[in-house]
Amino acid sequence: MFQECFHHSPRSNWAYAYDMETIHLRVQTKRDDVEEVTAVAGDKYDWGSFNEELPMLKIATDHFFDYWEAEVKPKYKRFSYIFRLRQGDETVYLTEGGICGDQPQPVAGYYEFPYIHEIDLFSAPEWAKSAVFYQIMPDRFANGDPSINPEGMAEWGAAPTGESCFGGDLQGILDHLDHLTDLGVTAVYLTPIFKSPSNHKYDTVDYMKIDEHFGDKDMLKKLVHECHERGIRVVLDAVFNHTSENFPAFQDVLRNGEQSEYADWFHVRTFPAEVKDGIATYDTFGFFGQMPKLNTANPKTKKYLLDVADYWIRETNIDGWRLDVANEVDHHFWRAFRQVVKEAKPDAYIVGEVWNDSRTWLLGDQFDSVMNYPFADRVLGFFADGMIDGRTFSEGMNNLLMRYPQGTNEVIFNLLSSHDTPRVLTRAGGNKLKLKLAVVFLMTYIGTPCIFYGDEIGLQGGNDPDCRGCMIWDEERQDRELYDFYKLLIGLRKEHSVLRSGRFRFLKADPEDARIIYERLGEGEHFTVWMNPTGDRTVLEHAMNTNDWHDALTGDHAPAENGVQKVELDPWGYRILRREL
Repeated sequence: MFQECFHHSPRSNWAYAYDMETIHLRVQTKRDDVEEVTAVAGDKYDWGSFNEELPMLKIATDHFFDYWEAEVKPKYKRFSYIFRLRQGDETVYLTEGGICGDQPQPVAGYYEFPYIHEIDLFSAPEWAKSAVFYQIMPDRFANGDPSINPEGMAEWGAAPTGESCFGGDLQGILDHLDHLTDLGVTAVYLTPIFKSPSNHKYDTVDYMKIDEHFGDKDMLKKLVHECHERGIRVVLDAVFNHTSENFPAFQDVLRNGEQSEYADWFHVRTFPAEVKDGIATYDTFGFFGQMPKLNTANPKTKKYLLDVADYWIRETNIDGWRLDVANEVDHHFWRAFRQVVKEAKPDAYIVGEVWNDSRTWLLGDQFDSVMNYPFADRVLGFFADGMIDGRTFSEGMNNLLMRYPQGTNEVIFNLLSSHDTPRVLTRAGGNKLKLKLAVVFLMTYIGTPCIFYGDEIGLQGGNDPDCRGCMIWDEERQDRELYDFYKLLIGLRKEHSVLRSGRFRFLKADPEDARIIYERLGEGEHFTVWMNPTGDRTVLEHAMNTNDWHDALTGDHAPAENGVQKVELDPWGYRILRREL
């Protein structure tokens, strides 16, 4: 065995409390190198009476490694443990003290999980585990109140530019809640709605005021209330990394320089605060001088922003925050932010915009979730671009799954497109069959799925600002077949809990073959999903020792004969099979 590939760490995603009774242990080994891994666990104060051996399941494989997992349910919420690894006649033990050929005497040198403290558990809102989100840019969704239209408004449906406004507002969202209810979504995420000079509103001027072209606080209250009446949660977007240059505190800095009482609210490198040769003398979002970066370590700045977060939850009963450019704000601020938000509403959902590995924000003391752009990259690279084979895709997805504990994976914010990326149908080259495969994967994968407004009726668009086109409300111009498909898949996910929280595992993912099979397995149900991301008709086969499978969408029996199940698939086709346990 390649012992240098063994890895375990008694923390984070390698050893964590899933709930108050269950700890998950994970071990890494070289791919296809170890035949069997066993967790040997016991109570450190009475090993003789309370110990057991737990076979570990190989739950994932990436390009280099296999990942094994076992559940431990310690009687007294604490235990010590080591791992026994075997390949053929060779057996070794992995301990905190190193690798040895014989089992060491308990418990010196053993790993330890000292105690399961409820306050230390990763605790995301239960509702988020079963939610289906819908992202809305208010300016582009629907114009419900022409009396508050901005001046110089573009014609609805015109090609969007970086400056164009179209008059969408909160009343427009309220007017179209039937669309959301019929589609089956259970949560909406609105891009910023606070006072701002831009169409996207990511440069806030007044955090305590709804932009006058969107409505007012009473309208937001009404929208949240009506959404709640329909079982729809509402999450708002907050920009605490930076403001607009028109933010009153920054304007004071421009006028009074170092003498301003707000001088420390920002990161001014040299005074006066100005833009020289295209580069600001103060820190900004990117290199945009009109978006000065806030100093969230400043106590007064921090209190102001935390009061904003608290105010809108208590005042309008929103259900959480999506946090823009979250990775550029300090961790101390986010820890305080979580405390304030959870005190205001314990089941509020906190989603950070972090585009990369996000473990440091997902330890239970900051965010509940992050926008899972790495998921979108891998899924669209496979289904839309068709540039990789099944094995490479499975390796990439398994690597993502192993980044985080299971509880985190159950609420991570999965998306295929957003206001910052090309629309999914455009990414798929207009091929609706490719789009459908990506959506099937989204809706049958672990995590919290999100749909970008208009994707469900076939909107297209490239990079920003093209992806931010106006919603089409004329049904004759909508792709109603695609809408019905989204509705069908959302309904399937909502009906079966195993698609939300069951174990995910690839059953077939081979090199030089794009066809894949994966499973979702949980209490009482077992799903398999068969996919053919190629332009050729095909028959997929997999060993199956039961004959009680049915098509989850049609109810038709899917037979298995002589221990093998064969499934015919059209070009870019799929089937979702289900059996009861």
